[in-house]
Amino acid sequence: MSDDRTSGRPGSGGPAASGELLRIDGLTVRLPGGRAARPLLDGVSLHVAAGETVGLVGESGSGKSVACRSVLGLLPDRAVTEGRVLVRGRDVLTAGAAELRELRARQVAMVFQDPRAVVNPLHRIGDFLTEGLRAAGTPAAAATARAVELLAAVGLPDPAGALRRRPHEFSGGMLQRVVIAAAMAGEPGLLLADEPTTALDVTTQAEVIALLTRLQRERGTGLLLVTHDLELAAAVCDRVYVMYAGRIVETRRTDDLFARPRHPYTAGLIACTPRLDPGAPPPRPVPGRPLSLAENPPGCAFAARCGHVRPRCETERPLLLPYGDGLAACLRADEGTIP
Repeated sequence: MSDDRTSGRPGSGGPAASGELLRIDGLTVRLPGGRAARPLLDGVSLHVAAGETVGLVGESGSGKSVACRSVLGLLPDRAVTEGRVLVRGRDVLTAGAAELRELRARQVAMVFQDPRAVVNPLHRIGDFLTEGLRAAGTPAAAATARAVELLAAVGLPDPAGALRRRPHEFSGGMLQRVVIAAAMAGEPGLLLADEPTTALDVTTQAEVIALLTRLQRERGTGLLLVTHDLELAAAVCDRVYVMYAGRIVETRRTDDLFARPRHPYTAGLIACTPRLDPGAPPPRPVPGRPLSLAENPPGCAFAARCGHVRPRCETERPLLLPYGDGLAACLRADEGTIP
């Protein structure tokens, strides 16, 4: 089901205020030939508005990256899909090759986890940054000037000199800035950031996130931030979607989600996050392990790990339903049992 009832923080640019950039409606993605017992994504719905930062959180294997890549049409080969992925009203899943090229060049850009997997190690940074601009018809001199401007905008020292250097001459943090500059080259309305700080040290992580949020604020870009770091999501996101085993299990405004989680999995993620507050309790790990693609239990996918489980949870699959100002997929969400 769709999640139109959720909205951004006051003044943050919710869908009604600023216009919707992305809407995913009931997206289900299955591998062909029975290669997995359950879908990679199972009825996922979310939306992102202009100027809004939306978090997509969950453990590894929950489906976050697949959901993010679906926006660019980057799904597994021969994957079977249901639902819609709308970018400014155009369905990516039915778009042709030319439309996808235009989408990736001008409307949506992505920042991946590992910048060294994105940039060709044999090419100079200038070639990497200007290739797309020149392919779009920008003259060589103008493309070079634009590349220098982009590197300056992301805070890279000596941007003109950086164009002549190769990827191995940059630290991980500096190379991630180059990748962010490349993502912003086409002035996209929507930016997808898939764990953009995973390979970086803590100080560099903070610098990269500050850069992303500054660029977003200056340009009014919508940002979908994929992360397993709840502290990061709490600090920068207007709204958060929590994923487990390919499904959205909870979504609401960030402050409310962290203050009053409705789903036991959300509460477990919060409880296992280390805190520096004086007197804060030690982190408590979520028991058990995530479901593999070979497992497809009939009831709630989280039942085997849940401290609030009841017999019906093991046979009845919960729907994502409104609770308060958000949505939760838990049969006991209205009982107030989640601490």
